[in-house]
Amino acid sequence: MSESANVSATLSAASVQARARSRRQRQMRETLSAGAVLVLLLLFGLSFTLPLFWMASTSLKTNEQLVSLQPVWIPNPLNWVNYVRAIDSMNFLQQTRNTLTVCFLALTGQVISSSLAGYGFSRLQWPGREVVFVLVLTTMMLPGQVTMIPLFIIFRNLRWINTLKPLFVPSMLGSAFYIFLFRQFFLALPSELNDAARIDGCSELGIYWRIILPLSKPVIATVALFTFLSHWNDFQGPLIYLQSADRYTLSLGLQVFSGRSSRDMTALMAATTLVSLPAIVLFFFTQRTFIQGIALTGLKA
Repeated sequence: MSESANVSATLSAASVQARARSRRQRQMRETLSAGAVLVLLLLFGLSFTLPLFWMASTSLKTNEQLVSLQPVWIPNPLNWVNYVRAIDSMNFLQQTRNTLTVCFLALTGQVISSSLAGYGFSRLQWPGREVVFVLVLTTMMLPGQVTMIPLFIIFRNLRWINTLKPLFVPSMLGSAFYIFLFRQFFLALPSELNDAARIDGCSELGIYWRIILPLSKPVIATVALFTFLSHWNDFQGPLIYLQSADRYTLSLGLQVFSGRSSRDMTALMAATTLVSLPAIVLFFFTQRTFIQGIALTGLKA
């Protein structure tokens, strides 16, 4: 009996050691796999940030450092006068004011109009709702080049050419993609919220404004960020509709400045850094809410 017990104990100890060895090997493989993924992500991140770093570095160089055979990664001393020249040459403050006006009005109109449409497609029952929603989504397949000339004719007849209105008024009528995002997010909210509010005598508009919107901060932040970035970087719209230099936005002003100062590379990089920096900073501070909004849309079909 003792010999049998010794054999059983030996086998049990060997089994425990084998399981521990297997666990250590699995943990090592997981650690190596996570390390490889981290290194790969760092390489990808470096490939994206390196051009931005070079742009910012060039914006602070002197002309001698710019043409030096030995690459200068960190200029010494920092030549901040490049930014002064860029701001003076671009009429930067006026263009920034125009761009922020367009972005703010487009962002506000887009959030309100798209959320109202998304609320109607998700929380209200009416005949033909799904058919109309499919028709709205089909507009996403229509390229912008198809509607460019008709829109220009409409805005010309409205006497809106060389004004900022063509750049933000269309956003006040909603967008199929943003309506889709709001609809998918609203569908994930419990329908009991609407029922309880109706029992308390709240109207549909009151439910939308007082209950649904306060719960929709992630998708609102996502739509607001998308809208802000698209209008901040928009070049085609200002190129088509704007004619006077005092109405230029930053993207159009930067293009004009690059054509006029193509040899002044340090000032051009300074202007490019100034135009790019707000979008980068905005995304850096809102990335968590942005990712949460993207993840939560589409939880319910």
